Amino acid sequence: MGHQVALSFEDGVTKVIKVGDFETVMDAAYKARINIPSDCRDGACGTCKAFCDSGSFDPGDFIDDAMTEEELEKGYLLTCQAVPESDLTIQIPATSESAKTSAATFTSTLRELDKHSESTISFALEVQNREALAFLPGQYVNIKVPGTDAERSYSFSNGPKLQDASFMVRITPQGAMSEYLRDRAVVGDTIEFTGPYGSFFLREPKRPLLLLAGGTGLAPLLSILEKLSENPPATPVHLIYGVSREADIVGLDWLRSYEAKLPGFTWDYIAAEPGTSAPHTGYVTQIIQPSHLNDGDVDIYLCGPPPMVNAVSKWLDTEDIQPANFYFERFAPKETTGGDAETGAPAPVEKLETEGDTISRVEAISSLETGQLEFRKEDSFAHLEARMGLELAVTELMFGRLSEEQLNQFRRLAEATTRAVGKGRVLDPEEYVRTNEEFHEYLFTICDNPMLLESYRRLDVHAQMAATFVEGTEIFEWVAQDHLDVVDAFERKDKERAREVIMAHARDAKGTMSGAIDAKDKGFQR
Repeated sequence: MGHQVALSFEDGVTKVIKVGDFETVMDAAYKARINIPSDCRDGACGTCKAFCDSGSFDPGDFIDDAMTEEELEKGYLLTCQAVPESDLTIQIPATSESAKTSAATFTSTLRELDKHSESTISFALEVQNREALAFLPGQYVNIKVPGTDAERSYSFSNGPKLQDASFMVRITPQGAMSEYLRDRAVVGDTIEFTGPYGSFFLREPKRPLLLLAGGTGLAPLLSILEKLSENPPATPVHLIYGVSREADIVGLDWLRSYEAKLPGFTWDYIAAEPGTSAPHTGYVTQIIQPSHLNDGDVDIYLCGPPPMVNAVSKWLDTEDIQPANFYFERFAPKETTGGDAETGAPAPVEKLETEGDTISRVEAISSLETGQLEFRKEDSFAHLEARMGLELAVTELMFGRLSEEQLNQFRRLAEATTRAVGKGRVLDPEEYVRTNEEFHEYLFTICDNPMLLESYRRLDVHAQMAATFVEGTEIFEWVAQDHLDVVDAFERKDKERAREVIMAHARDAKGTMSGAIDAKDKGFQR
């Protein structure tokens, strides 16, 4: 019979493999031509150690040098020894490139086009070689806009077992995909896409679920609902759908259909604009009830714009609620020069604000960021170590190649972080997280290596900091000086000094995150 095992790599690529009865994950991966990192294959070295996100397994034989019993209890496994006892999702601490695999490209035909309103269009694709398209409910793909060189990222709105691949798009002025769907799309068009990607996907339900959607962020949650309906969990599932205007309200019939297919499923919706047909006016946090949170023993899945993710996280802190798990996917606009409204640039994003939440009007944009808002030290440390590794790699690539203008910009970004910290404290957490991210990301944005940039962005270190830092958080006193020292090393062409500072910075950042996480867990940061 066997089981399905999803291997999620650091660069966002996920591969789903079939693992036979009594077969190890590693053996099945090799059969699928996926080279998971390994040395001994005997449970002795620990090279293949990975974190199991969901499911159960027989850990097999191993020694303490490879993996401790404490790590096993936390969910770690050795892929060379672990035999699945259910479907699994595993985080592989390597890129798909290093595993000699990659996201697949699929050719499809536009089969259905539904213009729900002036603001929302959904479409379905008939995919060639459909049996090769394996994805987890909640994941996304990069779709090439026909007739252009543009790509846009959209989450599946259908379950993995359904034949067509369905998506939902927010229509924005001058957006590449928006213009195509609104003005040129015809049933029968050929459309290519690549994927799947993302760490936002349904884990094995073990407790009540709270699903929160902002606008077209409903799409991946529909995919999750479809999967849940195939084998309904014993625990309740509640969904809250937030929109800006009457024209944004779509998919209510789909939600109603799950009332019959999914026992224990309830839902509600709310609109920011007064006078709509929605039963509530405001934002999603205003209609979250204590019963939905189950005293914190709840898994939250949220898809929406960054302010919504941040506001919900802040609201949970304010209410002194720490969910068992908080998974998110947020629309992530990046500055571009193309003037594409779907990317959120160059026009400013109009926002609607209220006490509890903020939702952006511009929701259909080019990239998605996924992650998990959990405050475990081992997760944060692993991400910081991975960031250090990528920074050392991009330093090797870019050293001696920066123009005078680029060096000046690098220094300006380093100097910007100095204003948000002082005397070993974070003075302005929002400003620090923003400027710190801009500094650390800069070399990746100019290195002309999309894979490195994508790998860096997938780490989402800034989201962990944003969710953990508050005014007064203790931070190592030389944090801003480290940034300046890296720039100075680049200017003096002292590579060894740059590497030394980067490695020391990562070590000290772990200390800061450790203290911040401890403070948060003790309830000091509310």
